Amino acid sequence: MKGFARGLLLVAVAGWVAPRCAFAQDTTFRGVTINANYDPLRDKLGVVVLPIAGAFGDSARAIIQRDLTFSDRFLVVPVDVSDQSVFRAPAAGSTGTGAPGSPAGGSPGLNYPLFAHLSVTAVVQITPIPTGLHVALHDVGTSQVVNVREFALPSAALSRDWRLAVHQISDEIARWATGQRGIAATRIAYLRGASIRIVDSDGADEITVPTDEDGISPAWSPDGSMLVYGTYGAVGSRLVLIDLSTGRSRTLLAAPRNSQYITPVFTPDGRSIVYSRSGENGSDLFVVGVDGGTPRRLTAGEGTENTNPTPSPDGRSFAFVSGRLGRPELYIVDADGTGVRVLTDYDFNENNYRSDPDWSPDGRLVAYQELLSGRYQIETIRASGGTPKPLTSEGVNEQPSWAPDARHLVFTSTRTGVRQLWILDTESGSTRQLTTSAGSRLASWSPRLPAPR
Repeated sequence: MKGFARGLLLVAVAGWVAPRCAFAQDTTFRGVTINANYDPLRDKLGVVVLPIAGAFGDSARAIIQRDLTFSDRFLVVPVDVSDQSVFRAPAAGSTGTGAPGSPAGGSPGLNYPLFAHLSVTAVVQITPIPTGLHVALHDVGTSQVVNVREFALPSAALSRDWRLAVHQISDEIARWATGQRGIAATRIAYLRGASIRIVDSDGADEITVPTDEDGISPAWSPDGSMLVYGTYGAVGSRLVLIDLSTGRSRTLLAAPRNSQYITPVFTPDGRSIVYSRSGENGSDLFVVGVDGGTPRRLTAGEGTENTNPTPSPDGRSFAFVSGRLGRPELYIVDADGTGVRVLTDYDFNENNYRSDPDWSPDGRLVAYQELLSGRYQIETIRASGGTPKPLTSEGVNEQPSWAPDARHLVFTSTRTGVRQLWILDTESGSTRQLTTSAGSRLASWSPRLPAPR
């Protein structure tokens, strides 16, 4: 490193390419505190997460680095700081970090020019405190700490709640740096065999949801506290709600033997469930309150199949699948059951098969699966209609579900030879495998989850 003392810093630079970022102009994204002029949909911010002291510091650091990488907004720069050469003595009277309330007052500051030379935009410095972790975000461009916060951690280190709390630190760091909260503190419910599973968004800590019979099509409540799912089997079909904090479930509706409840979802206000009920004359959409009551019909299919409801973020409309044209297409219906209109009207063909829609949390897009050349692929279309955007081509890809950031999708894919869950960044096209056991399908991405109590 020309201009720096030999041995000042050991950097693992293999595969490291500096992002296209300048350091002179503020971004206009709300809440951003890092001085960087970049396109958040195209560029990635170079970030260094310094080592964390303490018994579980390495684990917390590994989780945060992985979370920032999986957000597809950051490029975590691999830096070896074992010789502490990234630090330099502070000027007289300085606290070194400039962080108000920092527990490291008087400690050496960061060598900002060196990080700038490496195209690092932000440095995350984390210090253990009795209640959890003290986190400081350094803006390399302005050579100062721009955000500081103390985060409480559960006492049971490495537990599911402890990992969730660390994920929330990652999401706050992402908000500080980009203006958009991350999605690390989320979970994904899905089906494997006849059991419902839940796994963290990074693929760790999978659990099985206790159900008393075969479940299908799990979906999250808006606050992440409950799942709704349908059942099937010899005893008939039911709609079931389960409280994830207690594991207790209750039957919302029980169908007669010639009917089945499928594809239930919560309304955005959490007060009702919209579902499809099939019978001898096709299937239709109904809505019922989470406390029960008389279901209200939303569609009149007259012998056709009407399934897979997905609400708009404001709850005023639902996208769904209907065969009323003789083939499965996507439609939109107003919440009162009126105003039915076809959405996927870009290519009328008797061989069309479009299904499994999911409305994006920002309201712009509907993701769905389409049969193309004999294989299902994931596409998106504007909620107002238009030309679809294909997202997958390798293997069979089905059943998309949006993350809370309206950028990432989880979906089922056979690209490894068996059904697994994969995650796709719809902006960059990058993918990663989420599950490792065959037969994973029908995923539902949770909202951002609250801090563990």
